[in-house]
Amino acid sequence: MRRLLDALYLYSGVIAALFIMAIVAVVFAQVCLNLTDKIYSAFAGRAIGLTIPSYSDFTGFFLAAASFFALAYTLRSGGHIRVTLITGLMPPRMRSIFEALALFVGLAMAGYATFYMFDLIHETVEFGDMTSGIVSIPLWIPQMPVLVGLAILTIALADEFILVLRGKSPTYEGRGENLLSE
Repeated sequence: MRRLLDALYLYSGVIAALFIMAIVAVVFAQVCLNLTDKIYSAFAGRAIGLTIPSYSDFTGFFLAAASFFALAYTLRSGGHIRVTLITGLMPPRMRSIFEALALFVGLAMAGYATFYMFDLIHETVEFGDMTSGIVSIPLWIPQMPVLVGLAILTIALADEFILVLRGKSPTYEGRGENLLSE
């Protein structure tokens, strides 16, 4: 089970990276089209008007997907900002209780957000909502990566919560503090 969960978190991070690469590709293509348009305009006296339809919409959708797919991977690798000023001064038992409480609150919030997003997508499909823009697509398509990312984050928080309840240190403990020195 541990291997399966670790693979889930890793692949979630890989998918996030692929969405970031998609953003770069779309923006680069649009910049090349703009440059081609400027060069043509300099020689012909008028612009062609080259553009990728709804490219800003798609890059926004890709950014949302990347952000939500990255959440669980970032949590597990210790990349989220944590304020340990108070917990660093606590005795180990109290720190463990505080950590479990924080993970429980995070788990409850992520679980609620996952449920709400599922409900929102159901409503979007029911009403046939479409994106606005030149290229109109069903709204549930860009909403789906947000749901999947939230679900994976919920699983990761439950995983960490169970670890802490078993008396073990969370996996993110200590991983983020030394990133600059490596």
